[in-house]
Amino acid sequence: MSQIAANLQRIRNGQRRYAITPRIPGGFVQPALLQKFIDVANKYKVTLKITGAQRIMITGLRAEDVNDAWAMLGMKPAYTVANRVRSVTMCPGTTFCKRAKQDSVKLGMQLEKKYTSLEMPSKVKMSVSGCPNSCTEGALKDIGIIGSVNGWSIYAGGSGGAHPRLGKLIAHVPNESDVLIIVDRMINYYKEQAQIERVGEFIDRIGLETFKQAVLGPDYMQYAAPIESENTTTSDIEQVVPTAKVAPTMDDVNAKYPIITPDTIIRDIVDTYPDCVPILQDMGMGCLGCPSSTAEPLSQAAHIHGVNVYDLVSKLNSVRATLLEPDQAKPLQKGEPITKDTIIRDIVHIYPEVVPYLQDKGMGCLGCPSSTAEPLWQAAQIHGFDVTHLVDELNERKGA
Repeated sequence: MSQIAANLQRIRNGQRRYAITPRIPGGFVQPALLQKFIDVANKYKVTLKITGAQRIMITGLRAEDVNDAWAMLGMKPAYTVANRVRSVTMCPGTTFCKRAKQDSVKLGMQLEKKYTSLEMPSKVKMSVSGCPNSCTEGALKDIGIIGSVNGWSIYAGGSGGAHPRLGKLIAHVPNESDVLIIVDRMINYYKEQAQIERVGEFIDRIGLETFKQAVLGPDYMQYAAPIESENTTTSDIEQVVPTAKVAPTMDDVNAKYPIITPDTIIRDIVDTYPDCVPILQDMGMGCLGCPSSTAEPLSQAAHIHGVNVYDLVSKLNSVRATLLEPDQAKPLQKGEPITKDTIIRDIVHIYPEVVPYLQDKGMGCLGCPSSTAEPLWQAAQIHGFDVTHLVDELNERKGA
């Protein structure tokens, strides 16, 4: 048996047992492939284990069974030696996830195909997330790529383990082609210049600014600016004809003062609602000037600091409410009609009788703080409903 093909597990009662971990790009498994794993497990009476790197480990094999198990699978090991680029982890992205903002599967598969098993100065873990929730924990990877509505944020130098550390924000870019270029530069620069050290240790040794200049070029500061939305336009035409003053609609208010949810980025909260800063500082966030921290969603910061994100959202939105007109800030009351701007949480609390209808429509996550902090129109958009029809149906059912 070759040591390359299996890892020795804990020795019990003097018996040696081994584990093999085939490479499964993106963690996507078709039924036929899954059946091969089942066949191996049944034949050799071993255990299947889902790993944190989106692979399936077969553990408990005897040494003499390892080669036969590989033959049954017809697959390759995830990696052969430690100091290589590990399998790229990726979230479901826009291919499957209703909350995704970018196609993490497409980008992740490109990175997987190009870099996995590439020999490096030390192990390199890489992940791609399709939204700021960062389900694949990009801030804890050597290279982490996190999508948003405006593009991608690229982090480097994160790690977990005995000495966890958050990665440093390297760049904001608008499209995946820019991501591929910058990641390629990062990989090559690290491979050529690093000693036997992780990416984070390498950055510490040479300095973050040196690393950025090397991978982004002399005009690297352009990547630090927030990405403008494709829908953002600037008009140079001054309005010279006075118009009648029109009362702002709720859409206008929400555009100027967006509702704070667990998915809201810390930087956006600080910029839009500076009066919220003391609340964030009271929860222990003393690093509000750090790009790495302020690029996190509120839910991630709350998790790191051990704070109930649901309570935090309520406190922050109470600050937001002080900026609105009294009728705009007023929460839903019993007997009042449901509108497209009504918060899901208020609907559930005030009119619990409509919950079965929402669940029948596919909203199975009514207990999730991230979902219930959304306005009804956003939930309708995510689930593909006509919000006007949904409002009518809910108002017919409330009080029934």
